[in-house]
Amino acid sequence: MIPIRYVEPVYRPPSEAESLILPVTDGCSWNQCTFCEMYTAPQKKFRARSEAEVLDNIRALGARYGSQLRRIFLADGDALVLPTRRLLNILAAIREHLPAVRRVSSYCLARNLAKKSVSELQALAAAGLGLVYLGAESGDDEVLAAVNKGETYATTLDALEKLGAAGISRSVMILNGLGGQSLSLQHAENSARLINAAQPEYLSTLVVSFPLGEARFRAGFPNWEPLEQPALFAEMRHFISALELRRTVFRSDHASNWLILKGTLGADKARLLAEIDAALAGQTPLRPAWARGL
Repeated sequence: MIPIRYVEPVYRPPSEAESLILPVTDGCSWNQCTFCEMYTAPQKKFRARSEAEVLDNIRALGARYGSQLRRIFLADGDALVLPTRRLLNILAAIREHLPAVRRVSSYCLARNLAKKSVSELQALAAAGLGLVYLGAESGDDEVLAAVNKGETYATTLDALEKLGAAGISRSVMILNGLGGQSLSLQHAENSARLINAAQPEYLSTLVVSFPLGEARFRAGFPNWEPLEQPALFAEMRHFISALELRRTVFRSDHASNWLILKGTLGADKARLLAEIDAALAGQTPLRPAWARGL
């Protein structure tokens, strides 16, 4: 049994499937994005876990699995909201008690990096924080305001540039269809502009979806109309076509995606565009990933 107190539901990025999830906070410190339902349950109200509890967890993990664990994901929604001193203590404990760990990662809100200097982030990188997942969602200020993201193009880019300057790898997420029909074009163009400016190491796209219903989302974006499959693909094509990346690993393989796309941008840009064109031409079965058991 893993000696950790989890508060369900627990989330992590798809690429952290083999990582040990170590909660250092519960919930999300912002938790006002109208498209996100991950931390809306009452038990997921934001709180920072006590440093004593987290360090006790790490010591217990070390006693049981010290030579086995290779990756750790710091949960929940934005571990980097914690003070740098506390994060450094957590990373030091991981080094001491879990010496086989080769990568520590976490989600991150751009707003929380406004409070941290590049030198603080460099200290976190030196202590073992190697990868941060940042949900940009869009590079378009009108879309960001409509979904109450609490960020702008400028604040998101500033956070990504700080992480890059500190030597922390960045995995950026964009939400396909977030702007709906009316803002689709500018959503694609300005999201590509953001990614081009940041040049992140990793990039992924998901399709906006509402398992619990659209009421919360539409309260702030009443004229939003969803994109049908062809329009989602067309928006994705416009986005990728506008990307000018040197070496970014790209994945569009989340359960929400209707078309699985994988490659490195820009080396695979032409191939990825051809795959989208084939889907638009009806040569690819238009079924979502979850319907194909992925």
